[in-house]
Amino acid sequence: MDVKEELGGAIIAGKMSETAGITRAALDGGVEPAALMNEVLIPAMQTVGDKFERQEYFVPEVLVSARAMQASLAVLRPLLAAHGVEAVARIAIGTVKGDIHEIGKNIVCMVLEGAGFAVTDLGVDVLPQTFVEAAGGVDFIGMSSLMTTSRDVMGDTIRALAEAGLRDKVKVVVGGAAVTLDYASIIGADAYARDANEAVRIITAMA
Repeated sequence: MDVKEELGGAIIAGKMSETAGITRAALDGGVEPAALMNEVLIPAMQTVGDKFERQEYFVPEVLVSARAMQASLAVLRPLLAAHGVEAVARIAIGTVKGDIHEIGKNIVCMVLEGAGFAVTDLGVDVLPQTFVEAAGGVDFIGMSSLMTTSRDVMGDTIRALAEAGLRDKVKVVVGGAAVTLDYASIIGADAYARDANEAVRIITAMA
């Protein structure tokens, strides 16, 4: 089996303990870091996303595949930077103030990294001002809420971005169990994503 096929298969299968070693073997064999990123990691995570949409994979499978991809990316990241490979775009993501759910947000972060984005994970229980402070260095702001009691913080954050003169400089994408397309429209978000796979598609199209 070709080493790139082996790496892609390991990511899709969620073999977290193997992907870093396969990545190093591929690099030692002369495969360029950018080729591994563009020809292996990104397509592998697209396959994982497709499996999720077809309900062949569920959240646990997506999570272990994303972690397997991250193990590979940890090896590649310094080499990509050294070779001047630029990210598709920069995005800061967090779960809004009043909500400490993080699994969905973590999956989105990992899948976006696998798709070539530079991701800043702001964590959970994130204040509007924290999003505003992050907005100066990114192209996208991503907000998640799984609770109707906290989702209004998304609107507060969008207003805070406007007051800071940053609203037109970043695109705002929202998601989470408490959010709908209609709600995203009401608060003035640029896009709504129902899951990690859709988030990658939407943000890639907007980048």
